[in-house]
Amino acid sequence: MKAILVLTAAIAFAAAPFQFPEFRGFDPDLYPVPQVDPPVQPAGYAFGIWGVIYLWLLGHAGYGLFARADDAAWDITRWPMIVSLVIGAAWLGVALTSPLWATLLIWVMLVAALAALFPAARGGDRAWLALPVGLYAGWLTAASWVAIGLTGAGYGIGPGQTGWAVIGLAGAIAMAAAVQYRLPRTPSYGIAAVWALVAVVVRNFGTAPGLAALAALGALALAGLLGWQWRLQRGS
Repeated sequence: MKAILVLTAAIAFAAAPFQFPEFRGFDPDLYPVPQVDPPVQPAGYAFGIWGVIYLWLLGHAGYGLFARADDAAWDITRWPMIVSLVIGAAWLGVALTSPLWATLLIWVMLVAALAALFPAARGGDRAWLALPVGLYAGWLTAASWVAIGLTGAGYGIGPGQTGWAVIGLAGAIAMAAAVQYRLPRTPSYGIAAVWALVAVVVRNFGTAPGLAALAALGALALAGLLGWQWRLQRGS
């Protein structure tokens, strides 16, 4: 039954963009301080990663149901994935009306995805278990910290748009590095984070070189960690 629920939730999650095609990011005017062209947000092309995430999660859920329905290594990941995907299926609708609630919910999605990822990384079937969940959790890590940066600046708290962009980037880099360090066999997590950071570089290269440099350093550090882990894996 849990495997069926994961597949159902994954289908609803992947269908959400068709249900809410008008969503193009948080409406700047929904914040008390409108967030027009926020520097913490990646360049628009980066969101194309969602196509890969949706398809891979559908494959993950289908393979889990039809080939691994009774596998204990899969089963331990299912409740967290159900929670994350069910919330994700409703997230776009919430984001259209309340960025604050959307920020709270995306953090719940992230925590649940990480709760699935760590046991998934210890199991087999990397291509259908750990790697798709890792890509999903890696992008959620970046998106969750972007949401923090938008919320802080949008509600006029503390250091303003640039300061909150630094906080968001630093938080994303630190969390991604800490998680990836513990998941040497799941490079998809770090790859998603690097993808997001490079897109932040692209967005800010000509307008906020300091932020672009911070994002570039974070991307290079994560890429170096991934390369080191890959060499260790090849040598073992």
